[in-house]
Amino acid sequence: MGFEYIKALHIIFVVTWFAGLFYIVRLFIYQTEAMDRPEAEREILKPQLDLMASRLWYIITWPSAILTLIFGTWVLTYRMGYLELGFMHAKLGFVVLLYTYHLGCHKLFKEIQAGRTRWSSTQLRLWNEASTLLLFAIVFLIVLKNTLSMVWGIAGLIGLGILLMLGIRLYKKYRSKS
Repeated sequence: MGFEYIKALHIIFVVTWFAGLFYIVRLFIYQTEAMDRPEAEREILKPQLDLMASRLWYIITWPSAILTLIFGTWVLTYRMGYLELGFMHAKLGFVVLLYTYHLGCHKLFKEIQAGRTRWSSTQLRLWNEASTLLLFAIVFLIVLKNTLSMVWGIAGLIGLGILLMLGIRLYKKYRSKS
């Protein structure tokens, strides 16, 4: 298989993986909020949300994470010189953080599926933004291929993080008024 096909498959699985990561935490929020509903509502919502989360996690998100790793490693075999460059070290560091985030989501998934929740919906909304920050960091590093730009990128990530947190706070105020 040619390099372009392998790279295309890697990108496709990165996209589906991130889609799964973004949506699974949204489902965690809905599951957590459903647990606070009256019993009659909870009996309807929880099984449906649990099923949706389970299908998303095991049919889309986990396979995409594994295939991303396989095709990403394969892409690197064509570009071994990248492993000597600083931007690739930084990018791979963020990728390790992303897999750590994925494993953290797996732990949350298991707890919520068992009917236990230790995080509020607001905390989960903040957790959801971590994957957004990692996405920005990884994409900018791989596109720019420059660690000097990483300084500006980190400043931008901090700014983006602040904006996301402000957005969450504003949304929370809006929801409490409704």
